[in-house]
Amino acid sequence: MYEFAPTSGLDPTELYRELAQAADALTVGEPDGIANMANVAALIWQFVPRLNWAGFYRAIDGELVLGPFIGKPACIRIPFGQGVCGAAAASGETQLVADVHAFPGHIACDAASRSELVVPVLRDRAVIAVIDLDSPDTGRFGADDADGIEALAARIALRI
Repeated sequence: MYEFAPTSGLDPTELYRELAQAADALTVGEPDGIANMANVAALIWQFVPRLNWAGFYRAIDGELVLGPFIGKPACIRIPFGQGVCGAAAASGETQLVADVHAFPGHIACDAASRSELVVPVLRDRAVIAVIDLDSPDTGRFGADDADGIEALAARIALRI
């Protein structure tokens, strides 16, 4: 049985460090990328407060295909360049969106989402997936969140 939980009262830097350590412990030695994405999505959900969706989209043939996640049902396929996830996949850069309704071409899978953080997962400088976090709170994500999820993405890139 696995028991992973964030220590209460941590600042964001320490919280994300604990999250990355938990993800490392759960994925080390496991060759199945889908299983690893599922466990990492569950850890993100457990560690990161005020989310209504957390998970992965996998990069396959120029589009993003829904991967393991926690939240309401989501869009299955997103072309590179469309929406926040597609922008992250096309650019290879983190997208930190305080108000998704102000993002041109935002794809609304859940009308309750107000802000979004999408971090590309890179292997050999190519986008292989994105980690997508949605929140019902406008302005929920900041630089600490982006830095923490970027570090997590780098840590698991060879395991998904």
